[in-house]
Amino acid sequence: MMTGVQWMDASLVGLLGLLIGSFLNVVIHRLPKMMERQWAVECAELSGIEAPETEKFNLVAPRSRCPHCGHWIRWYENVPLFSYLALRGKCAECKKPISIRYPIVELVTGGLFFYCAWQWGPTPTGFAWCAFSACLLTLALIDWDTTLLPDDITLPLLWLGLVAAALQWIPVGLSTALWGAVAGYLSLWSVYWLFKLVTGKEGMGYGDFKLFAALGAWFGWPVLIPMILMASVIGAVIGIGMKFTSGLREGGYVPFGPFLAGAGFTALLLGPQNLRSLVNL
Repeated sequence: MMTGVQWMDASLVGLLGLLIGSFLNVVIHRLPKMMERQWAVECAELSGIEAPETEKFNLVAPRSRCPHCGHWIRWYENVPLFSYLALRGKCAECKKPISIRYPIVELVTGGLFFYCAWQWGPTPTGFAWCAFSACLLTLALIDWDTTLLPDDITLPLLWLGLVAAALQWIPVGLSTALWGAVAGYLSLWSVYWLFKLVTGKEGMGYGDFKLFAALGAWFGWPVLIPMILMASVIGAVIGIGMKFTSGLREGGYVPFGPFLAGAGFTALLLGPQNLRSLVNL
């Protein structure tokens, strides 16, 4: 049973999670667009064409605004969760609906931060798992929206896992974490090339390799098999369901990253040993 101090600590970290969740919404929306702009600039440079000047666009500029009417969102309209409820899910200016995903991301992030603080306290271990949760949630949603897994998040997540293992912030030895990263990357890399040699098609992207390597760094190599089995089965079931409901996007593909992330969250919430028991390994 949690003590009053534990409740207070977990609640404060949960509130921090709500704030982080609001920022994650910005990252999920803007980072893919920033990548596309950078690619356009690089393509123009390679073609010898001067890239057109565009509005400054990054994670902090310009200010957030309504996608329908362009209304600049004031600070009190951007308070995590509470502003959405106060505005009844509508823009303060044009009254067009605001996506329900924004408060859901904030609420889920807050819940994950609360869980990490409740489980490990406001310690380096607890905050390490908070960072893991924030990165994994962001990657899952970006991949679902765009089929991109940005190196700007996957690689720091990988290195943070190795550093956390080296500093003993997580219950995974550095050797186990290192070989988990190696095995995670090489396993999907091998599947990718085998599938491409047999079919001539690409079955997944390089971002999936890096994400699985990051999960290997955080949980160690013994958990990789149950995680990939869980991700594959859930992905196949959802993919078949989307096919029968005509929910597949153009090309008939389903991004794999969200299901890898789901397996990672399952390992976080249940524990690696329970995950292995869940899939009978």
